[in-house]
Parts: sequence; C-alpha cells; structure tokens
Amino acid sequence: MYQLHPSLRLQKLFKDQPYQGCCPIDAKYLFIGLDANYSADIEKQDVFPFLLQYHQNGVEFWRKYNMHHPFLHKNYKGDGKKYHQSFAKIGLTCELANEISFIELLHVPTVGRNMLTIDDLNEQHLDYINCAIFSNKKKAVFISNSVFMLMRKSKKFNWLSDPKSIHSHHLQVFYDENTVVYKHLHFSNYGKFQARKEIEAKEIYNIIQSTSSL
Repeated sequence: MYQLHPSLRLQKLFKDQPYQGCCPIDAKYLFIGLDANYSADIEKQDVFPFLLQYHQNGVEFWRKYNMHHPFLHKNYKGDGKKYHQSFAKIGLTCELANEISFIELLHVPTVGRNMLTIDDLNEQHLDYINCAIFSNKKKAVFISNSVFMLMRKSKKFNWLSDPKSIHSHHLQVFYDENTVVYKHLHFSNYGKFQARKEIEAKEIYNIIQSTSSL
C-alpha cells in the first residue's frame, strides 16, 4: 500500500518519464529502488524548480549543477535527502551522468511512509525494467534486499537467484552473466550499518570506474 503524491505536476513527470538520470535502456549502471518519495509540500519549497529541471533532463541537471539530484540542494528539507547524501558519498562525478540511471519498482511518486506489495506494481512498468536490465548494453545493476524481495514476489524476475558471494568482492550478486546484479545496503541505512555502507560505496565506485567508457 502506498500514498500517491498529491502533486499533479509530479505525477505527470512520472507518467511522461518513469525514471531519473539517463534512459535505463541506454545506461551502463542502473540503480533500482522501491519508490520515489517526496515531501508533501514539495511544490512550495525553493527546490521545486530544480526538481522540474531534474525530471525533464537528469543528465543535464547533473552536469549543470554538479549534483546528481536536487535533494542535495541546501534548501531542501524532507524525505529522500539521506538516501541521496549517501549515494553522493560514493564519489561519482557528472562525467558519468549519461551512463547512470535511477528507476523505481513503483511507477508513480509517493509521499509519507509506504509498505509496497505486489498489488501496487504496474506490470507494464516492471516489463520496462526487465527490458532495461537486459538491453544490448552490458550493465551493472544495484538493488537492495527489499527491492530484490519485491522483484521476486512479482514473478517478473524469475531469473534472479539468491544472493551469493564472489571472490574478493564485498557486494553479493543476484545474477552474474553479461549483466551483473549486485546487492547493496539501502542508501538510507545508518548507525550500525555505516561501516558496511562505506565499504560497499567504495566497491560500487571501483566497479563503475573500472568499467566506464570514459
């Protein structure tokens, strides 16, 4: 069950383009989340014009402002900030903007705390995610365990296996062929998970730096 964000402008942005960053089909690095969550009063915040720019062209936004998401703006207050602060600590730069994409299992923007079930998911959107994962480009895909569990329950991603360790890697993998699907801690985790998150962040950075076309 989820709460649809009341902003009609935000809803339209997701209907027109249900992802952020570069197109998932063309991406080399794909980060899949549960849902895109926004503060209830987002349209009243100073950051909203930046958010519109971001959703219209995430690649150019990153290059223009040197930040991958407007939630990093100093004036933003609300849900999602911790997630994107953690992602920023990986250390990826705007030169990689046209290779990185973000997409959520849920096809619409949300507000508040949500507990997603398979009944919330849109089959067409899940098919699009599957297509993006197995597009012609070799990909590194990054998902948390909660994303994995919902993907498995949907029965749309039956190729996913239980996570397994790879020699010399801290990140476990759910799938390892031409495309590799890695398991990582959710970027919003903190406290006792911090040390593990920092280790994983370094590994994500190394994976991307070693395979980027730059």
